[in-house]
Amino acid sequence: MIHIRPISDLRNNFAEISRLVHEEDEPVYLTKNGHGDMVVMSLETYEKKLMEKEINDKLQEAAAEAESTYHRHDHKDVISDMRRIVDPNNRD
Repeated sequence: MIHIRPISDLRNNFAEISRLVHEEDEPVYLTKNGHGDMVVMSLETYEKKLMEKEINDKLQEAAAEAESTYHRHDHKDVISDMRRIVDPNNRD
């Protein structure tokens, strides 16, 4: 459910807004003079949104690269490279 509140609620009902953003894991949209002004969300939700954006950006980059070349990577090589990144001591 979308929560839209006047910006004055941030001052007058901070505890309720804090509860909403934490318990429902959804942002609260704040209006000023009837128009959208701000969005308030929990730190966890914000970090999750940043991570989702980063993953989406990487997927778009990979799709663009795949369209620009016919070269494909063998899954065994990719897994081996990933293991080396995660554990540089890995000799896989």
